Amino acid sequence: MLSVEQVEYYYHQELFEFDIQVHPGSIVALMGPSGAGKSTLFSLVAGFIEPSCGRIDVDGTSLLGKPPHQRPFAMLFQEHNLFAHLSVRENIGLGLHPGLKLDNQQQQLVVEAAQQVGVDAYLDRLPEQLSGGQRQRVALARCFVQPHQIWLLDEPFSALDPILREEMLSLVKKLAMERGITVVMVTHHISDAKAIATHFAFMTHGKVALVDSIEHLSAQHANPALAEFVRAGE
Repeated sequence: MLSVEQVEYYYHQELFEFDIQVHPGSIVALMGPSGAGKSTLFSLVAGFIEPSCGRIDVDGTSLLGKPPHQRPFAMLFQEHNLFAHLSVRENIGLGLHPGLKLDNQQQQLVVEAAQQVGVDAYLDRLPEQLSGGQRQRVALARCFVQPHQIWLLDEPFSALDPILREEMLSLVKKLAMERGITVVMVTHHISDAKAIATHFAFMTHGKVALVDSIEHLSAQHANPALAEFVRAGE
């Protein structure tokens, strides 16, 4: 379980306060208006910034003070973060070893991950030879080969056209369910949340206002701020 308890963070005198628990195997969409704190919460969990107080744990083990690469997360961003001078095969392999010293079993894992996301025909190509959607598939494969049971997704498909975005979200959901992966995803799109998430966390004014089942993400919700947010996004 990912647990964020009584976490406080100040940004230019503005106080953010976060409490949220993400249960194993769930897919949680972090939602809310601009400035609500979605990216701040994401950055605190990922380790890009540190809170002034509070706890961030995974299965009871504190993550505070640990740099991002030492935290038990695979991360996927809007920018695919592929290395232009490395092949698709090598970019995926970085998820297994930063020096690309892979044994035969690991090399096979790279091939299998490429097959599962549909880029196995491009293993020896460079990123510049791929479309935007194909590059995001490579980045997803790099997540997939990592042993981590929690994926952090920061609007990874928002730059893609709606049809391709829906396809990628379906792929993430399929892979996550097959492996029992827990997913925390920042998104501005109501449709994206409904397509993939089991739960949503609605954020406003620097706090997690509520966490609820995705079936309750509607303009008729009892929380007026959430209902207004959904109406504006539909």
